[in-house]
Amino acid sequence: MQSSLFTPLKESGDKILAEDKTRLMATYKDIIENSVTPAFMNMTTFLRTEYLSHARESIGYGELPNGKDWYKHAIESNTTLSLTAAEIHHTGLTEVKRIHQQMRGVMKQVGFKGDLTAFFNYLKNNENFYYATPAEVLGAYEEVKLRITPLINDYFSVLPTSDYVIRSYPEAQAKSAPGASYIPGAADGSRPGVFFANIYNLNGQPKYGIETLSIHEGVPGHHFQLSLQNEVQGLPKIRTQNFYTVYAEGWALYAESLGKELGMFTDPYQYYGMLDAELFRAMRLVVDTGIHYKQWSRQQAIDYMLDNSTLAESDITAEVERYMVWPAQALAYKTGQLQIQKLREYAEKSLGQKFEIKHFHNLILLDGPLPMPLLENKIKAWVNNTK
Repeated sequence: MQSSLFTPLKESGDKILAEDKTRLMATYKDIIENSVTPAFMNMTTFLRTEYLSHARESIGYGELPNGKDWYKHAIESNTTLSLTAAEIHHTGLTEVKRIHQQMRGVMKQVGFKGDLTAFFNYLKNNENFYYATPAEVLGAYEEVKLRITPLINDYFSVLPTSDYVIRSYPEAQAKSAPGASYIPGAADGSRPGVFFANIYNLNGQPKYGIETLSIHEGVPGHHFQLSLQNEVQGLPKIRTQNFYTVYAEGWALYAESLGKELGMFTDPYQYYGMLDAELFRAMRLVVDTGIHYKQWSRQQAIDYMLDNSTLAESDITAEVERYMVWPAQALAYKTGQLQIQKLREYAEKSLGQKFEIKHFHNLILLDGPLPMPLLENKIKAWVNNTK
């Protein structure tokens, strides 16, 4: 019987006695065949024959009873801020315009002749921007890891004790998995964190995105944020194991924006990759609010992202459908980044020569995940006590 659910046992090596492994394999086989697989089949049948036939044709919270209020609640739950859909939509449009302008600067730097749409098409269709083999992708991430690790000491005084390793997704997960993800290591250091890179579709890992994705998932992005969160001493577990998307993803996007300061993105195409990733999150502000507040159609949302980025239509379709069924979650990423950047700008302006970037980063990372209002209070208290 083939099932990815056997993977933990198959990869356990000598950690489990042979007789115990034989017994557990038999137990797994019985549970998977007689409980798990039938449950999945029943769910599939229900969705196809009963659920879909009763589903509404419209999309978005806005077309439901009290939908605008539900969406307002979803925004606050996901961003931890009292922002309106109109404000977020406007911010998204402004950010997309700003990032497009910076992309035009990259075009000039590399000597590309044509408009931004032509540049998008050039990047999407030129095979020189893509790796030929999965091994090349993993090797590129390893090279970035080695290069960035010594650069962070000027910006961080507390580093995770655990390391992280780079792996490809298990085959059973790769087709439906995102471009990359990170899981933290064990708090006691017995297991490293894992940066999973998706090598199922090599066109989904363009060369120009390697540095920014490595920063986002690895150093100093999620690896720092999640590993330090696990390792910090003296906090109750609810503080170390809690999760706020706006905080976690806001930090990872803020980490990407540190790339230039850290000495990365010296290649203009790698800097474009950072802008491309930022553009993706900015478009989410426009499209999510477009669907749930402005009552955009599914195709309207897809067309907006097609017209404004290098993303493939299949990836865009999957993203739009995600926003349709998970209102406001996608707003947290860019909102969190903008909030952390805003707090840094406030602290730098208020403290002048007394501003210490290492201490600022410690304040963000070393008390566990926080809602944005509490993080703001914390930074403002530091500023007031330091003046």
